[in-house]
Amino acid sequence: MPGTVASLVRPGRDLRVDFLRGLALWFIFIDHTPGNLLGLLTLRNVAFCDATEGFVLLAGYASGVAYGRMLERTGWLHAAARVTGRAFTLYVAHIFLFVAFTAQVGYSAALLDQAAYLDELALDPFGQEPYRALLEALLLRYQPAFLDILPLYIVVLLLFAFALPLLARPRLLLAGSVTLYVAARWAGLEPPSWRSTGWFFNPFAWQLLFAIGAVLARAEPGGLARRFRWSKWLAVLAALGLAGVAMLLNAVWHGAARGWEPPEWLAAWLADVDKAGLHPARLASILVLTWLIAHLLPAGARFLQGRLAAPFVLMGQQSLAVFCAGIFLSFLGRLALEASAAPPAQLLVNLVGLASLVLVGVVSAWYSGDSARRREPGPASADLPAGQGTSRP
Repeated sequence: MPGTVASLVRPGRDLRVDFLRGLALWFIFIDHTPGNLLGLLTLRNVAFCDATEGFVLLAGYASGVAYGRMLERTGWLHAAARVTGRAFTLYVAHIFLFVAFTAQVGYSAALLDQAAYLDELALDPFGQEPYRALLEALLLRYQPAFLDILPLYIVVLLLFAFALPLLARPRLLLAGSVTLYVAARWAGLEPPSWRSTGWFFNPFAWQLLFAIGAVLARAEPGGLARRFRWSKWLAVLAALGLAGVAMLLNAVWHGAARGWEPPEWLAAWLADVDKAGLHPARLASILVLTWLIAHLLPAGARFLQGRLAAPFVLMGQQSLAVFCAGIFLSFLGRLALEASAAPPAQLLVNLVGLASLVLVGVVSAWYSGDSARRREPGPASADLPAGQGTSRP
């Protein structure tokens, strides 16, 4: 890969996973910036799922590759300790982000006389019970808006640490994961929360998506992957289904402005496709997209090694730092667009936002020493299970 950014990309990996994670992080930044017209083109407007589902599934896939190999080499205790250590790193990052984001929003609300920021982003408890709010935040029982993804990931990783031995028995792992998902969706199982508001992302439901990703990462080419082999007719049906969902969503959301009122039952059903408990429609949507991408985008695609893909690949490899920066930058983008939402401002916010995320990825990679390790031989690339169709690399 030519270029400074490309020189920091770690080799020996499935670049599709890194590229798609980077793209998901960019989408999260866009979706978290109110008034951003580019948000009309992100995944959430054309599918039941959005970038969060993709990020969690890919996180499970990456964890299945990394910790699955570690489990084979060093055993469960060491692998589980590393997973737990990663969860602790995420906890520290979450608390740092919580403090920085709260200070950012609080200062902006006071400076601009916009107390509505605090209410909208669920930061108003700090004005009522600041010490209690801080304690509850440390316990992950209080999660303001935009600060609910890392707590989800922390709990899911801790569950994964205990489930690691089941990677060798994928059917048993999936059976346990589905059982926990059912308990979360239909029996009300969820972690405790302050003020009984519940977690925006119920980790006991979302762990299923993570588990599916981990199982796909460990699937043998002739085993589980064979059940999902390529079929052009099935691919056409999947593409038509996704197109139908996109048309349905936009018809319901924008139909009134165009003189069409959707049926009440349809609008009510769409309102029930909840994100907190990972509605089955959202789960099915992201799995269909994953199946299509796994077959249509080969692991060795030259595009993934080019200049255009390199920034997103790097962001995907430095996902924690980029995610935290994206939350902070999205609020700055909001302030800029509230000052002016004209096309030049829209263009500037998105270009500066993307450039800043890439810069964070560059600094994070450089600081972690990835550039020095780039020439060292890495582990073999782990492919997404794409069956045995002609699209395989």
